[in-house]
Amino acid sequence: MALKNCYGRFVMPAVAGLFFLFVLGCAEDAEPPANSQLAPPVMVSRVVVRDVIDRITATGQLVAKAEATIAAQIPGQVTSILVEEGEAVSAGQILLEIDPQRRELELASADAQLTEASAQVVETWRAMDRIQNLKKRDAASQSRLDEARTALKLAHSRKGASEARVGLARRALADASVRTPFSGLVALRSVSVGEYLSVGLPLFEIVTLDPIEAEFSVAEVDSGRVRPGQSVEVSLAPFPEERFAAIVTVVSPTIDSLTRTLRVKAELSNADSRLRPGLFAHIELGVSERGDVLMVPEEALIQRASGAALYRMVGTDRVQRVHVTTGVFVDGWVEVRGELDAGDQVVVRGQANLLDGGAVSIRTRDGRPVAEPQVAAPVSSLASGVDG
Repeated sequence: MALKNCYGRFVMPAVAGLFFLFVLGCAEDAEPPANSQLAPPVMVSRVVVRDVIDRITATGQLVAKAEATIAAQIPGQVTSILVEEGEAVSAGQILLEIDPQRRELELASADAQLTEASAQVVETWRAMDRIQNLKKRDAASQSRLDEARTALKLAHSRKGASEARVGLARRALADASVRTPFSGLVALRSVSVGEYLSVGLPLFEIVTLDPIEAEFSVAEVDSGRVRPGQSVEVSLAPFPEERFAAIVTVVSPTIDSLTRTLRVKAELSNADSRLRPGLFAHIELGVSERGDVLMVPEEALIQRASGAALYRMVGTDRVQRVHVTTGVFVDGWVEVRGELDAGDQVVVRGQANLLDGGAVSIRTRDGRPVAEPQVAAPVSSLASGVDG
């Protein structure tokens, strides 16, 4: 009996001690201190406020502002060609002649016929006037007077027909000298001297390159944000380092029912003729400017099934997951809308192992802790350490 009591005095305290150590160990595992070396290292950056310009991007091509295929208006033989491909021409300049001497002879013949018809009218009028005077004295019948009046009408008709032939001959003579309708460049010549032409045969292609136009389409959703006079930047593959300024001049009044896009044209200067029709163009339209936009570095975003999110610092050693809606992207920064304020710190490196409400260890770009683990650094010094 004495042995039993002794055993009880020694066993019960030992069990109680082991239980205390077990409970203490579990408590330590369940809630490690914030300055534990196991806290994931992260880099942070501040939420900034910027002014941004909403932009629309599109693709298209350069087109000539004016382009025409000049065709033969009269038949005949080409007697001279006065310009060659690639030459600059001014409005009204003669490009080619189609046997103008023949047209001059035809005009002279038509003029002679008109002179004869005019003389016939005068003679017929005199004859009618004589018969009319005789009729007043009852020396001529009414039928003779009617015949004279009819003859005068026929003479006037023949004169009108002669005048029309003169007009056609003059027009043919003018068309014998083929002229350019506007200033530009000769893009193509399709005929040679001595060739006989029929009406409608293409002769030249004329284009004007200054100014030149960029033609493109924007999506239906952006159609209400495009208007004439809007500024445009054009990028071209042959000039990768340059941006060409342009102004929207044409906005189609209708949406294409097949592509659901809106056709737009923008005009840009081409005084040195470097830009050519057919070049593929990247178009960027500045639509509107907005101020006080919250932006974070693009690498701060985490894409989830539920949308975009990021981790915001709470105090100096904890993070909170915040769901955000993104907007425009500008030079590595992205607009965010959500439970954020200017000056908040967000995690930009090390998000992979983070939990909502978990502890973190803020590091500088070279991997050093921002502050000693034993001393909690203030938020302002954390930002300067990261940004530095």
